[in-house]
Amino acid sequence: MSRTNWHRVCTTRDLILDAGICVLVEDQQIAIFNIELGTTENKLYAIDNFDPISKAAVLSRGIVGSIQNRVVVASPLYKQHFDLETGQCLEQSDVKLLTWPIRLNEDTVEIALDSQ
Repeated sequence: MSRTNWHRVCTTRDLILDAGICVLVEDQQIAIFNIELGTTENKLYAIDNFDPISKAAVLSRGIVGSIQNRVVVASPLYKQHFDLETGQCLEQSDVKLLTWPIRLNEDTVEIALDSQ
């Protein structure tokens, strides 16, 4: 049986609006994005930092934007776009990143990983 383990990874002071940071959780590099959705609303996303196309851990350094109402990050190397909600690559349907649940607990950012 698996259970969800929430890991404290940073505080809100560590986040950069409309940009990514990288955290290490159980040997996994995870890119966290703090995206402004409106004048008073932000949303956090957590995706794999490893770009499977360039084979480099660089996605936290990508440029964020939107394509067809999808919030995306563009890989800084080959410029493929990854949906921050689903991890799906928009240019290559067979490529998808891992994503993780993410939440705020007061001013602490937490990421959920499942354990056996």
